[in-house]
Amino acid sequence: MTYMLNVNGQDFEVEIKAHETLADVLREKLGLIGVKVSCGEGECGSCTILVDGIPCTACLMLGRQGEDHELTTVEGIGDYNNLHPIQQAFIDEQGFQCGFCTPGFIMTAKAFLDENPNPTEEEVSIAMSGNICRCGAYPWIVKSVLKAAEMLRNEQR
Repeated sequence: MTYMLNVNGQDFEVEIKAHETLADVLREKLGLIGVKVSCGEGECGSCTILVDGIPCTACLMLGRQGEDHELTTVEGIGDYNNLHPIQQAFIDEQGFQCGFCTPGFIMTAKAFLDENPNPTEEEVSIAMSGNICRCGAYPWIVKSVLKAAEMLRNEQR
């Protein structure tokens, strides 16, 4: 069947089979490769996108469940020439190693910072705890999110 998906502010008419996950649709049909699939069980967070501003694991959603929702991937918050402050902070603070988990962490951080613009280190650690980094970059990820919070606050001044 054909479904209308709003992804990163654009509408797409997409042919989606009943069994296809939203992660597969975003990656394979729309070319949004920032959506990574690692575990395929919703445990690692690498496929995290925002669904109406709420972080969700796209590997556990059927593609058709994206209809009538605003879907945001890491590609939708910034690009190479205009990075989002969270993306820039991950670069500045080396909040990634291999980078596979980074888009999921960035999307989780975005939703978290939208709700809590002035977090403590402990709050960041708790907020990021649903994402797994197999390289163990957790201290740098926390620093990245704290720096992003500061950058975002400075933007609003």
